[in-house]
Amino acid sequence: MVAVRATTIQADFEVERQLIAAGFRRVAGIDEAGRGPLAGPVVAAAVILDPARIPDGIADSKALEPASREALFAEISATAEMAVAFGCVGTVDRINIREATLQAMRRALGALPRAADAVLIDGRDVPRGIAIETRAIIDGDALSLSIAAASIVAKVIRDRLMTRCDGAFGGYGLASHKGYSTKLHQAALTALGPCRLHRRSFSPVAALLAQG
Repeated sequence: MVAVRATTIQADFEVERQLIAAGFRRVAGIDEAGRGPLAGPVVAAAVILDPARIPDGIADSKALEPASREALFAEISATAEMAVAFGCVGTVDRINIREATLQAMRRALGALPRAADAVLIDGRDVPRGIAIETRAIIDGDALSLSIAAASIVAKVIRDRLMTRCDGAFGGYGLASHKGYSTKLHQAALTALGPCRLHRRSFSPVAALLAQG
């Protein structure tokens, strides 16, 4: 495993092209969504872009408007290979959010329709047990098109899930903030108490539960 801090300022396909030229023909990007929220699962996505059909406009999902993410999600789905995996709330509380995220990343990679030859992962951490060429890229979702594509897929899947959960767990505003620790969510959490979607290992939720 090689940890890299990329120096470019716009997502491109350069690292992928270097790996492809070195014989790693199927390069996957991996990213997650939902590591910070108080409620809901963490979602990891793995994406292998087709070098000949990379959709225009791929960027870090955080820099895109929801409508742009949805449009790009449709294009990525039509032109790339992808897979997603979840770290449920129970797993987050049992083994911590970092480990739950890494487990989901490993499962997403393993769920690709065809195995990758190399993988680029956003951040510093690399899941254990990956036996192929692996590179961790700090700020990779802003720098690698494959990681950025994975960030879009993970974000769209998680946002859709949390919007659906809003219907089952009313009052928390999950459709608007997706479980992140906003003032609105904090106020609802204080008024209503935690629901089954809340991460009891996260300090704001744990503090409320401790109050009885």
